[in-house]
Amino acid sequence: MTKLAKIALAASLTLGVLTTTASADAVKGQKLFSKKLKNPCGMTGAKFAAQHSQDQWEEIKNAGKFEDEIIKICPKVKKGYVQESWMEHIYDFSYEYANDSGNVPSC
Repeated sequence: MTKLAKIALAASLTLGVLTTTASADAVKGQKLFSKKLKNPCGMTGAKFAAQHSQDQWEEIKNAGKFEDEIIKICPKVKKGYVQESWMEHIYDFSYEYANDSGNVPSC
């Protein structure tokens, strides 16, 4: 194979691996929402994620108020219930299925 073909093949494999990894977080976030937050929130994951647009979710996360927003949307959830290890996954889920994303989760 030529050098260019090898580089193109390596790039496409890397892109494929990165794409799979990026979507895994949203899937894990969906599972966490279904297991831990669906009942306390009293709504589906689709309705939860659709509370904001992707830009709004990003602003909330960057401001460090993601847990506060979960509590605001789901009053039965108390401060400290959402573990730090869940936050990134639930954020990825919320961002992936925000009201302007065009995606609809299955939970």
